[in-house]
Amino acid sequence: MRRTTPGVSGAADLLDALTARAGSHDPARVARILEPLVTEERRARLRQVIARRLASVMVVFDGPYDPHNGAAVVRSCEAFGVQAFHVVERAGTPFAVARSVARSAEKWVDVVCHSRAASVIAHAGERGMTLVATHPEGEMAPEELADVPRLALVLGNEREGIGPDLERACGRRVRVPMRGFVESLNVSVTAAILLHAATRGRAGDLDEETRRKLYARGLYLSVPHAEDVLVATGCGSP
Repeated sequence: MRRTTPGVSGAADLLDALTARAGSHDPARVARILEPLVTEERRARLRQVIARRLASVMVVFDGPYDPHNGAAVVRSCEAFGVQAFHVVERAGTPFAVARSVARSAEKWVDVVCHSRAASVIAHAGERGMTLVATHPEGEMAPEELADVPRLALVLGNEREGIGPDLERACGRRVRVPMRGFVESLNVSVTAAILLHAATRGRAGDLDEETRRKLYARGLYLSVPHAEDVLVATGCGSP
C-alpha cells in the first residue's frame, strides 16, 4: 500500500473529528451527563475492556514506512489491550496509517511520535520499561515476555529493521521460533504473535485518570449527537 493511497492518514490526522472532540471535554462531566443515555450493557462493556488495558506493555515501532503495517500494528495493540504505541519517525518520513486496516483501533490507542530514538529511549527509562528488540536470533522465546514486569517491545521497519541507536538501548532480544523455510515474518504478524505472548495473564493496570478518559470517550462515541447534548447542558462548546 502506498502512502498516497486514499484513506491513509498521518499521525496528526489519525483521530477523526468526533473522537478528537470527545477528548476536549472534562471526563467527569461527560460521564455524569452521558452515562444515563447509554445502555447498561454498553456501560458494562466499556468498563470491562478498559479495566483490562495495560500500561505495563508498550510498543515501539522504529521508522515504519508501509501504512498497512502501521495500521495493523495499531490494531494489534488495541486487540491485546496495549494502550501506548510509540513511533520513531526516521529520515523525515512521518508515520502513516491505512484507516481501512486499523478499523477504528486508532480511537482507543495512544499514538506518540518521536523525531529521535533518544526521545523514546528516555520515555521508556523514566517509566522503568525494559526495551526488548525483535530479532531472528533473539535469546528470548515469546512466552518469556510475560515475565518482564514493564515491557517496551521494539519492532524494526520493513527495510532496515531496528536502527543501531535504538538497538543498543535494548537490554534483550526476542525471536519468533520458525519451523519453515522462511526466515522472517511480516512485522505486523510478528507484533501480533509477540503481543499475544507478552500480555497473556497480565492484569489491567492503567492509572485512574486514563481509565476515566477512555470511559468518557466511549460514552461520547456511543451517544448520537453527543456534542449537541453537552452543549445543551452547558458542557460543550457552542
